[in-house]
Amino acid sequence: MANIEVKSDITGSVFKVLVQPGDIVNEGDTLIVLESMKMEIQVTTLDGGRVSEVRVKEGDSVQEGQVIAVLAG
Repeated sequence: MANIEVKSDITGSVFKVLVQPGDIVNEGDTLIVLESMKMEIQVTTLDGGRVSEVRVKEGDSVQEGQVIAVLAG
């Protein structure tokens, strides 16, 4: 099984974490909601799998391209 890194598309802050390690997610599921410039941006997964790591918590700042979650495919 390959690990799938889910990365932030923007620089912003973590508004809401919707998953935790062990959760099963499907393609298109929202994992985390980011806030940038008073807009909420959903971070979705392109692949299904089991969440093995969530590398951020609510209130954290993130940079574009930063790995914010890892899935076991």
